[in-house]
Amino acid sequence: MAASAASRELFKEGVRAVLHTWPVLQIAVDNGFGGVYGQQKADWMVDVVQQFFHDNADLQRCEVEDFIAELMDQEFDTVVDDGSLPQLCDSLMQVFSQWQQGALQQLKHTIDTLTQKKSQRAKVTAAPTQSDDDSDDETQVMECESSEQSSVSRKDPPPPPPPGEEEDGWTMVRKKK
Repeated sequence: MAASAASRELFKEGVRAVLHTWPVLQIAVDNGFGGVYGQQKADWMVDVVQQFFHDNADLQRCEVEDFIAELMDQEFDTVVDDGSLPQLCDSLMQVFSQWQQGALQQLKHTIDTLTQKKSQRAKVTAAPTQSDDDSDDETQVMECESSEQSSVSRKDPPPPPPPGEEEDGWTMVRKKK
């Protein structure tokens, strides 16, 4: 009983290593996508994913992808479309397979490898770059173009009626050209 509990704990550590080295989850937690309890949600996600593997026999990668995508959407308001979800699920499936086959030494090695990657966390900074400046110029150009178009359309309307009182008794004040 103690051996199976220890091996199950090892599998949980494998899931933790895979999830906590996933840049999408790192960014979601670091930037508060999950609210103030983002880190607790990430830790909870480890438990839920681990339990998902134990509760479902013969899981396919697409089932794991759907499950994790749903968790990320519900808990972190994040849609994963960077292509990393299939890779993540492959890693989880590999960890589970190693655990199922009893290859605990290989599983420990996988965890150690992933833990070393964890030190290389994804960083997101909002430093201005040359491309950001270019996009501002494009916006300004577009604004100028749109104002030129609107000024052209102002010249096209029919000529105004002669100054004076309109039929409803109001005097129209017009801008000279």
